[in-house]
Amino acid sequence: MKTLKIFSTVLLCCTIATISFAQKTKKDTFQVSGNCGMCEAKIEKAAKAAGATYAEWNKDTKIITVKYNSSSSNLAKIQKSIAEAGYDNAGVKSTTEAYDKLHACCKYDRTESNQAKACCDNEKCTQEGCAGMDCCKDKECCKKDGTDKMDCCKDGKCTKEGHNGKDCCKKS
Repeated sequence: MKTLKIFSTVLLCCTIATISFAQKTKKDTFQVSGNCGMCEAKIEKAAKAAGATYAEWNKDTKIITVKYNSSSSNLAKIQKSIAEAGYDNAGVKSTTEAYDKLHACCKYDRTESNQAKACCDNEKCTQEGCAGMDCCKDKECCKKDGTDKMDCCKDGKCTKEGHNGKDCCKKS
């Protein structure tokens, strides 16, 4: 009987721990430019260095799937790390210096249509409709909705998922 109680207690603790961990784990997919297996290794390594517990990039679709613990990492941090490795992605455009350091076979076409739609280069938003505005603190733009208001702002705070009330973009 005592063994049954101990076993039940351990099982309950394991279940609670699993549920708690699962709630903090997030999964995201996004586009990352690249060409080959060497790119795949570097992209996945950069994602993991930024806190991803799982990273798998598909060289045919140019899509990476990442899993991470949201209490210790976030999507912006992972995208920034990948860009620092030289790879444009859906959240951050790589610097020319980082891109130039890539091996010759890894140098993907950086034409405007293939580049990531990074809107916050040099602290100013470059996205159509909010060009020249200061970017949100996490380097994402607040888009204008056709009026003078930003569509993600309410009372000066960002309402986009994951922004948790950060200050909104301000006109410069």
